[in-house]
Order: sequence, then structure tokens, then C-alpha cells
Amino acid sequence: MSNARQQGFFLGPLSVLGLSIAALTAIFDQAHKWWMLEVYDIDAKEFVTVAPFLDLVMVWNKGISYGLFQQGAGGQYLLAVFALVAVVALVLWLARISTAIGAAGIGLVMGGAIGNGIDRVVHGAVADFFSFHWGDFYWYVFNIADVAIVAGVIGLLYDSLFGSHKKVSKSP
Repeated sequence: MSNARQQGFFLGPLSVLGLSIAALTAIFDQAHKWWMLEVYDIDAKEFVTVAPFLDLVMVWNKGISYGLFQQGAGGQYLLAVFALVAVVALVLWLARISTAIGAAGIGLVMGGAIGNGIDRVVHGAVADFFSFHWGDFYWYVFNIADVAIVAGVIGLLYDSLFGSHKKVSKSP
């Protein structure tokens, strides 16, 4: 019987790690968004220069990555449902993952998806704040959930290419 089957359909040996990272990521993302909106009141400020390459701004993203495919209220709920389906699929993948870096990557992606999904349901759009730029070249505006998703995907790619499951065993 495989280790994944012994753990269960939804839980595997590294599920607690991945789910913990997902929960902490979503909590941190939502706490930061709450602070930026309610305490710092970023919406009342046009932009705040933090460094020569970083500004804080308030952007409500009604689309997906990079603001593509802008959606109305119904579309926001559809995107939130898509995020929920993605999280369920990631939980199933997490139950079968065999490396800590893979579990951490899945957890970061799940936490980011949950954080942005909550925004879509509560606010009707995703709150983005960070604007990196170099001179007159501006990258897209993003939030902590977006950073987590990108970091998680990088971790999963690294694990896919170099993870311990890729090493050939020399024993028979």
C-alpha cells in the first residue's frame, strides 16, 4: 500500500506543512490588506514613494494576472469559484507530494489563491499595492498573495527539476 493511500485521499505525509503555509500566507496577506486599507488608508493617498524603485499605490484589480480580462461582479464570483476549485486540486496534489519544497510551494500557491479569492468575494476586486519600476518602466501592481503565488511556482519548478525524487537510487 502506498504512503499516500495510508494517509488518505486528502491528506498525505506533508499535508500539514503545506496547509500550514497556506493558512499563514492567506492570514498574512489579508492582515496586510486590512492594514493598508483601514489603518494606513492607502486609498486616500495617490502614491507613496518607498524607494527609488518602489511606490505604494492603491489599485483594485478586477481581472486576473496583470489586470487582464477585467470582470464585473458576476465575473468576480466566477474567478473566486475558480480559485476554490484550484485550491481543492492543490490539496489533492499536496496529499501526494514527496518533498518539503514541493509542499511549501503548493502551500504558497494555495495561500495566495485564497487571499485573492477572499478579496474578490469581500471587495469585488483584488487589492494591489506594490508598484516596482525602473526609471519610466513600471511593472504591474501586485500584493503579498501574488508574491506567494510566484514564489510557490518557482519552488515547484525547482522541485520538479532538481528535487530529491529526481535522484536515481543506486540500491537494487
